[in-house]
Amino acid sequence: MPINRVEALGNHTLSVIANLLAAFGRFCDFAGRTFGGVLRSGFRWKGLRLLVPQMFEVGVRSVPVVGITGAFIGMVMAIESYNSFKQLGQESRLGSVINLSVVKQIGPVLAAMMLAGRVGGALTAELGTMNVTEQLDAMRVMGSDPIRYLVVPRFLACVLLTPILTIYSDLLGVVGGYFISVSYLGIASGPYWQYSAQAIENWQIFEGIFKSIFFGAAIGLVSCYKGFNSGAGASGVGKACTESFVASFISIIVLNFFFARLLSGLYFGLYGNRGGVFS
Repeated sequence: MPINRVEALGNHTLSVIANLLAAFGRFCDFAGRTFGGVLRSGFRWKGLRLLVPQMFEVGVRSVPVVGITGAFIGMVMAIESYNSFKQLGQESRLGSVINLSVVKQIGPVLAAMMLAGRVGGALTAELGTMNVTEQLDAMRVMGSDPIRYLVVPRFLACVLLTPILTIYSDLLGVVGGYFISVSYLGIASGPYWQYSAQAIENWQIFEGIFKSIFFGAAIGLVSCYKGFNSGAGASGVGKACTESFVASFISIIVLNFFFARLLSGLYFGLYGNRGGVFS
């Protein structure tokens, strides 16, 4: 009996691994066809005509939620970090840790997560509904490529606008941290900006923006893939939306880890150990 249980457990594990590999293969095939569609039609006039409405949906409609998130993150960091810096007698350096954290890590990651929730869920629901109502099959029957006309514009909108929204989130995070630090906590404005300028280099700013391009690509691909492969009925679309957000969230976290490791190593390889909050 124990041998049979071990055999059953082994077969179940192999089945799960096989299913995961098959799902990953289908996702890679979907991503490859999307990149092919970008190269074929993304920059033609017809592609731009499809892209503009998606840029409005992804970009303009996300401005409030991304801005509010960025501003309050800067404020919260100021409140939470002030006492620790005051105990060290270094409260004037508070701006350096707030602004460095915002532009390098927190701003890009939180902006991407807000987009994964707002934009990713909407994309999955829209495409999932089209899949359930067989509109995608109708397009294929008529000779149209659904990936080219539906996925490519949404994917490009996520890739192009996530960095812009990240810059916007970073800016409001910096302003929010400054407002609380100077107006509420009484830190002098001059040293606040002086130490911030010493701690932050162009590399850290562009590091966050660079990562956000890949965050946007992950959100676009995962959301559209889940929509194209949603189950039947309202419950299938709802499940696809949930899976889309979870997968996008995990993708952002994993990508952020590997980019942090890669870019930190590259920075120290090029410039050595210079700068920092307490330099």
